[in-house]
Amino acid sequence: MDGKVLQTLEKADISRLAATGWKPVTPITVKARDGATDLYGLLYKPTRFDQTKKYPIINHIYPGPQTGSVGSRNFASARGDSQALAELGFIVVEIDGMGTPWRSKKFHDAYFGAMGDNTLADQVAGMKELAKRFSWIDIDRAGIWGHSGGGYATADAMFRYPDFFRVGIAEAGNHDNRDYEDDWGEKWQGLLVRKSGDGTNYDNQANQLVAGNLKGKLLLAHGTTDSNVPPDNTLLVVDALIKANKDFDLLMLPNQAHGYGSESNYMTRRRWDYFVKWLLNAEPPKEYEIVTPGTGRGGVPVP
Repeated sequence: MDGKVLQTLEKADISRLAATGWKPVTPITVKARDGATDLYGLLYKPTRFDQTKKYPIINHIYPGPQTGSVGSRNFASARGDSQALAELGFIVVEIDGMGTPWRSKKFHDAYFGAMGDNTLADQVAGMKELAKRFSWIDIDRAGIWGHSGGGYATADAMFRYPDFFRVGIAEAGNHDNRDYEDDWGEKWQGLLVRKSGDGTNYDNQANQLVAGNLKGKLLLAHGTTDSNVPPDNTLLVVDALIKANKDFDLLMLPNQAHGYGSESNYMTRRRWDYFVKWLLNAEPPKEYEIVTPGTGRGGVPVP
């Protein structure tokens, strides 16, 4: 109670990790769309960062509402491939917008009943603020990507903010929660209510209804045997884009579930290539192969 240490149970030591050249990610605080609420996040820079250069910025999004882009607050030497993506010549950010949990109920309820919000106004506000703060961020080359709920948010971002986000990669997205699990859609969007005519209260979250706004480069990806988010969720958007005569890219991973399994390395490589080509305006190495230790070609385990 008086603040004295009674006994040291354990002490962390990252000296061997630091000796490899590892650098910790940078915590950031930005203002939300209202210009007043603090939002917390992470910023990744290339290890060989040059503050005299201009770097495109990529938003790695998972908007909640059950968790956020940052995820765990525990120490982690790596958080997915965010640092690896930054090493290719990007600034990568993860921002927990209004609507994510673990704060106040008011904060968590920010977009209840309007899942199409996806914290996107906060993401854009935060990225613009960072660009004003740091001269090495090129806000005119903004990209976004995410998986599952993040895939949903990514396509939504490309459709609702077509003049801001230039490149997006939407993986395994639940693009219309009427076609997803009832314990997800009804929990965050509410029960289905039919309006006069053909409309419902779910129209404000359906990506296919705003797909015609697309201007930038969009890659949609889905596993064909995804039992979490069935692939017809992505096909809803594909159909709408075709009917709107929009150019886009589609990658269907045969016989792969929600996490892409043995083909996840291939998806990662395609994601890196897509940003390098269309956001960095460079040519990626042809068919670069990512090999996970203990696996061979295509991620197949080896003895």
